[in-house]
Amino acid sequence: MLQALYELSDEAAEFQIKDRLSFQRFLGLGLEGTVPDATTVWLFRERLVQAKAIDKLFAGFDVALKDRGYLAMGREIIDATVVPAPKQRNTEAEKTAIKEGRVSEDWKPAKARQKDRDARWSIKYSKAKVREGADPKAAKPVDLAIPVFGYKNHIGIDKAPA
Repeated sequence: MLQALYELSDEAAEFQIKDRLSFQRFLGLGLEGTVPDATTVWLFRERLVQAKAIDKLFAGFDVALKDRGYLAMGREIIDATVVPAPKQRNTEAEKTAIKEGRVSEDWKPAKARQKDRDARWSIKYSKAKVREGADPKAAKPVDLAIPVFGYKNHIGIDKAPA
């Protein structure tokens, strides 16, 4: 299970079990316990495959997680971006009308068609680049907050359970 969750090879699994107390606790090993080597991990997994027990183990693990309020997701990708829109030069009265969801009384139909009433101001965060010629170890990048007018666009994708 640890190998699947953390995408570990047999050798990496052996190292992480030796290195992490959380892995040892999960496996029921004490500090004085013997950690299985990479070959033992491989042989154990092969026996589980031959016995066709892996799917049953993971199903039981998922049930135990759900009972405790956790939802295990595999490979989640989230992409967020701001799509810029032309800035609107609105008066305070026009801004108030837009926030209230109505069209300003001053706008003729042609002007109303040209106004983007759905776009909003947002903040886009980025890291400042280190100045050219500066020592990259000494100069720490600073978070920059850049105001952007437009639309927030985001997508979230989860790998479907097999």
